[in-house]
Amino acid sequence: MEQTSDPIMYWTSFVHEPWQMFMAATTNGLCFVGSANQPFEELEKWANNRLPGYRLVQDDEKMQTYAAQFAEYFEGRRTDFTLPLDLVGTPFHRSVWNAVYDIGYGRTYTYTDIAQRIRKPESVRAVGAAIGANPVLIVVPCHRVIGKNGKLTGYRGGLEMKAGLLQLEKDCSLSQFSIAYD
Repeated sequence: MEQTSDPIMYWTSFVHEPWQMFMAATTNGLCFVGSANQPFEELEKWANNRLPGYRLVQDDEKMQTYAAQFAEYFEGRRTDFTLPLDLVGTPFHRSVWNAVYDIGYGRTYTYTDIAQRIRKPESVRAVGAAIGANPVLIVVPCHRVIGKNGKLTGYRGGLEMKAGLLQLEKDCSLSQFSIAYD
């Protein structure tokens, strides 16, 4: 039997109604969170483009820590993720993703805000492209980035998913506020 030495990317299908998405991690951390209700091919295509040579191996047990934090998020019990990440992108991408990562739960920033935070105010379009390339939806909360006019704009997971995540955070923030001050 031939042994392969290809690095492994573990994956699982996370389901928390009405959300279903594939997520994957290397031994270094979470590297991909898919769009809601998209087929496995979304993960497969991303892996082939961004981490060629990795073998995709379903391992629900290895992915349990990640899935547990996602469940807590969708249940309104988690506002920050404490997962190791293995983000694959250019230095510019990573600077944008770091700025997006710092957007607080239930808050929104514009693409212009992000461009200013990374000290490249003239790069709003490039910021938008980098946000569109974000491989770990929700953890790097690009759903919290909106248009300058306050409208929801492009999102890899689709505008319905973006609106749903923002609504989830709004509802959870309101319920936490009312619990704390009743």
